[in-house]
Amino acid sequence: MDVTIVLASLLCTILGGFIGFFVRSRIALAEQNERTKKGDQIIAKARDDASNIKYNARKEAKEVIKEERNNLENEIRVRQREVKEQEKEIIKKEANFEQAVNQHQQNVKRIEEKEEDLQKRKLRIDEEIEKYKSKQNEISEKLSAVSNMSREDAKEELMKTMEDEAKLGFAKMYKRLEEEAKEDAEKNAKQIMGIAIGRFAGEFIADKAIGPVELPSDDIKGRLIGREGRNIRAFEQICGVDLIIDDTPEMVVISSYNVVRKEIARLTIEKLIADGRIHPAKIEEFYEKSKLDLDKMLRDLGEKAQMEIGVHGIHPEILKLVGALNWRTSYTQNQYQHALEAAFICGAMAAELGVNVKQARRAALLHDVGKVIDASAGGSHALVGANFLKKYGESNDIVHAVRSHHEDEKPQSLLAHLVAAADALSGARPGARKAMMESYLARLTDIEEIVNSFDGVSNSYAISGGREVRVFVENDTVSDEQTIILSRDIAKKIENEMSYPGTIKITVLRETKAVGVAK
Repeated sequence: MDVTIVLASLLCTILGGFIGFFVRSRIALAEQNERTKKGDQIIAKARDDASNIKYNARKEAKEVIKEERNNLENEIRVRQREVKEQEKEIIKKEANFEQAVNQHQQNVKRIEEKEEDLQKRKLRIDEEIEKYKSKQNEISEKLSAVSNMSREDAKEELMKTMEDEAKLGFAKMYKRLEEEAKEDAEKNAKQIMGIAIGRFAGEFIADKAIGPVELPSDDIKGRLIGREGRNIRAFEQICGVDLIIDDTPEMVVISSYNVVRKEIARLTIEKLIADGRIHPAKIEEFYEKSKLDLDKMLRDLGEKAQMEIGVHGIHPEILKLVGALNWRTSYTQNQYQHALEAAFICGAMAAELGVNVKQARRAALLHDVGKVIDASAGGSHALVGANFLKKYGESNDIVHAVRSHHEDEKPQSLLAHLVAAADALSGARPGARKAMMESYLARLTDIEEIVNSFDGVSNSYAISGGREVRVFVENDTVSDEQTIILSRDIAKKIENEMSYPGTIKITVLRETKAVGVAK
């Protein structure tokens, strides 16, 4: 029994060991298979990762290559632009150099021409010396012949010679004195005429100095006058105008040489009539309102002009003066339109010469603002306007151009000359200022007839609207010295026999023409 149990135990032990070995073998084999499977997965994943890394590396390499290519192309384009700009700069420098060379050649040519002219003058001087020598010999011969003359003949011959010499001497002296006094004389004359005419609105005619105002009924006249003239006195004192109330039905007349004041007074009367209450307090109230209305109207006109010519930044006080030019005329030419026209003309000339167009238009637009500044300001309208512009911040170039456009100051810049030329062109062009065509043509004809009546005149032309006459004389009849006397005689005859606005410049031209024939 005990052996059986032992054998059974032993057999169980052996069987259990065998089963344990078999189970452990299976477990080990399963673990080995699992490890093999995991190894295969790891290898597969490693292969996939390697493929992804390789793909990403290729992709990144392509992107880097593309970026580098773009950077290189951009750099090439930048370099090409730089090369083109350098080429343009080189071409520009070559053009400037060629221009400088041409300018130098022109200067050399002018110097040669001046040398040639000096040589011709020297020859003419030598000819004059020969003439004087021959004249001296002639006088010596005449003096030697005097001994054979009677007392009366000798006296007459001597007086004739002295008269001719006195005329020539007077002409030379007059020419010298005229040249010495010309600058001061022109300056003083312009200053006096500018103050007497330009500043005190002398060009206004009666229909510009008075303004009629229509009334709804004649009853308003009595209310405007008021008890014992209280209202009309208050109106004239507040508005600074004369109010004329006469027998003209349903109308009163405002009289003032100040066009702005006259317009304010007209607006004040219209407001009083519309309100119906007329007494000094209302007159003062509506006067202030009318001033504000007119100020706004003037600023609007000034801003409109500023926009039309394409400039900006003009001070509002200056714009008010530009707008006030709308009520100012010169020989019936509206000065507001004249300022705009001068601005466009000046800008066009500036563009042709390569000058700042906007600055030229600005200066020409503002050149006549002094005409609407109160007449109590001293000096011509050019000086007064320039001082006003300087006060409100305009540049020195603009101020100088305005101050010198009537030569109150000598023009020192191209802009100043352009403004003066634009002002003259706008005022002198045909049709700018009112004149009957028949009387205008008749005046030109009369001027030419007077000039042609003088001995030695071969031809004459009235130009610049009758403000200048070009007189051509015969060389054999009129000498250089006699041209001065002739111009004075023509001017005096025109002054005595004609009436005309402004001044007429007489220019006498004497030219020597030599003709040679080569055979």
